[in-house]
Amino acid sequence: MPPIRKERPQDGPEIESLLDRAFGADRHARPSYRLREGVEPVHSLCLVAEAEGRILGTIRHWPVRIGGAGPALLLGPIAVDPDHERRGIGGLLARTALDRAAAVGHTAVVAVGAQSYLGRFGFTSAAQYGISLAGLDDPGRLLVLALAPGALDGVEGAVARVSLEATSCRP
Repeated sequence: MPPIRKERPQDGPEIESLLDRAFGADRHARPSYRLREGVEPVHSLCLVAEAEGRILGTIRHWPVRIGGAGPALLLGPIAVDPDHERRGIGGLLARTALDRAAAVGHTAVVAVGAQSYLGRFGFTSAAQYGISLAGLDDPGRLLVLALAPGALDGVEGAVARVSLEATSCRP
């Protein structure tokens, strides 16, 4: 398994190329990207899997809000180089990032993705909590994870982009 490390600024072009290969160049039109516009990611939770100087996988997290509740994280994108898929790299990235998020006190994570994949990490349907994301064609792809007991109790509403001022409190 390739080692996991924090993303570095110079990784940006290689990560963007990987994301284009994994999701297509039109990925920026997706609703989850609107939550990221003008907002810095949570740098301590942006990780890459690297082998022989080549990035094989990436995961990022972004600050968001759910309804009137406190802060949460948006997981994504998570991608693995198509030549290295189905080797456990994405799972290792996800588990490492989620463990780090919990360790520094984050309590809730939302993601847009397949339940069949993200469910293995504990993600469940956000709809059961009354959590939504505007513009999402398939609401069943909006998932949520409590990193602490009771973290989603009473949480409901739309996932929203945080204000630019709120991004200064990243761990």
